[in-house]
Amino acid sequence: MQFFSLKNFFKALFFILVLGGTTYYIVGKIQARKNIMSFEDYDPPSSLVVPEHLLTRAKFPFIDVHNHQFDMPVKDLSNLTAEMDSLNMAVMINLSGFRGLYLEKCLKNVKENAPTRFGLFVNLDWEKIDEPDFVENNLFILREAKREGAIGLKVYKGLGLSDTDDNGNRIAVNDPRLDPIWAECGVLGFPVLIHSAEPPSFWKPKDKNNERWLELKQKPGRYRDPAKVPSFESIIAEQHAVFRKHSGTTFINAHLGWMGNDLDRLGEHLDTYPNVMTEIGAVLAELGRQPRRARKFFEDYQDRVLFGKDSYKVSEYYTYFRVLETNDEYFNYYRKRHAFWKMYGLGLPDEILKKLYYKNALRILPSLDTSLFPED
Repeated sequence: MQFFSLKNFFKALFFILVLGGTTYYIVGKIQARKNIMSFEDYDPPSSLVVPEHLLTRAKFPFIDVHNHQFDMPVKDLSNLTAEMDSLNMAVMINLSGFRGLYLEKCLKNVKENAPTRFGLFVNLDWEKIDEPDFVENNLFILREAKREGAIGLKVYKGLGLSDTDDNGNRIAVNDPRLDPIWAECGVLGFPVLIHSAEPPSFWKPKDKNNERWLELKQKPGRYRDPAKVPSFESIIAEQHAVFRKHSGTTFINAHLGWMGNDLDRLGEHLDTYPNVMTEIGAVLAELGRQPRRARKFFEDYQDRVLFGKDSYKVSEYYTYFRVLETNDEYFNYYRKRHAFWKMYGLGLPDEILKKLYYKNALRILPSLDTSLFPED
C-alpha cells in the first residue's frame, strides 16, 4: 500500500509539473502576443529635437494642375475658393471634366461663380474605339470643349491598363487609332495630362522586400498580377512612344512618370522628350526622402516641373509646402501607406518655387488669368 501511494505521488507530481509547464507556456505566449504590435500601429513620436517650420500657406500663389472635383457641376464654389485662398492657391485645374452634360455644367458653374479660379480638362471614352465615327466624334468633343472654355485633356490610367475594345483586347496607350486625337490636342494648344501605369512596386511580390507592402495590404486592388496585366515597363514604353511620335503636342507626364525614385532616369526622360512636362501629385514622398538629389533635380529641370496634388484635402498641402520651402528634417508624411519613411525639406530658392508654383503652368496654359500672380 505504501509503495502504491508513493507511485501515485510521483504520478501526481509529474502531472502537476507538466500542467504547470504547459500553463506557463500558454500564459507566456498570451503575454508575448500582448506585446506584439503591428507595423500599421507602430508610429512613435520622434525624440529628435530639430527646428520646425509648420507651413499652412504657400510662399507664392500657386496653380494646382492635378486636382479632382467630381461634384463640380453642383458644388458651392464659394466654400472651395475660400479654402484655396487660405492655402494661397490661385488656380485649381479640375481634371474631372467628363464629356457631355457633365462638362457643360462644370463650365457653367465656373463661369457664373469663379471664372478666374478654375481650369477644366476634358475626358474621353477610349472604350468606344471600335465605333466607326470614334475619331470624328472625339475631335468634335475636343473642339467644342475648347470653344466652351476647357483648356486641356486628361487621360486616366485605364488607357493601357484596363480599357478594352469590343473584342475585350486591352487598348495600348500608343494604339495608332488614337493618333489623330493626340495630334489635334497639339493643334488646339491642349496640354495632355496623362497618367499611365502605376508605381512599379505594385507589380512586385507582396512580401517583406516590397516597400509598398502596406499600401498593397490596405488597398489589395492596387496589386498588378504580372501574369494578368502587362508589365510596368511595357506600359510606360507605350506612353513614351506617343511622346516621341507627337512632338508637336505638350504632354504632362503625371506623378513624375512614376520615376520619382530614380531621378537620373526621369532627367534622361525629360532630355529625350522636350515636349513633356511632369508634375509632383501624389509623389511628394519620393522627393522628401532624397532632399539633396531632389533639389539638384529641381535646379536642373526647373522649367519642366509643375505643382500638383491629386486628391484634395486642405491639411495635406501643408506637407507639400514644408518639403518644398523649408530645410526641416525628419518629419512625417501625411499617409503612412505611401511613406513609412520620414521627410526632409528641399529648401528650394524663390525663383525655382515661382516656376514650380505658377510660371511653368502659365507658360503652357496661357488662358489663365495672369493678374492673380506677381508681375515678376
